[in-house]
Amino acid sequence: MDMIELSKKERTWGMFAHLSSLLGWIGIPFGNLIAPFIIWQIKKEDMDFAANQAKECLNFQISMVIYIFIAGILCFFLIGFVLLPILIILDIVFTIIAAVKVNDGHPYRYPLTLRFVG
Repeated sequence: MDMIELSKKERTWGMFAHLSSLLGWIGIPFGNLIAPFIIWQIKKEDMDFAANQAKECLNFQISMVIYIFIAGILCFFLIGFVLLPILIILDIVFTIIAAVKVNDGHPYRYPLTLRFVG
């Protein structure tokens, strides 16, 4: 999608889809999964760009939950104590990068993402 054809409203909804995943880090259980899912569902009919970015965010957050769960298990072998902070920082940094890119009108694809929702 080209930046020229996107409305400010659609870019803003795309940005909110990414930033909404931070709800999980401020204490809302599963907010990182529920919020992008809700945005995807309500915008999939009228805002393709925002819906696709919400879906991309959802895929990344599902992947991060899996990675963090595995790192939690690896804490029994001590390596998880190193992996957990790295994963948390990557989650926050990639989310902020995605929000900025999408607000500028550029679609964002997260690295390290398993594609569950298509």
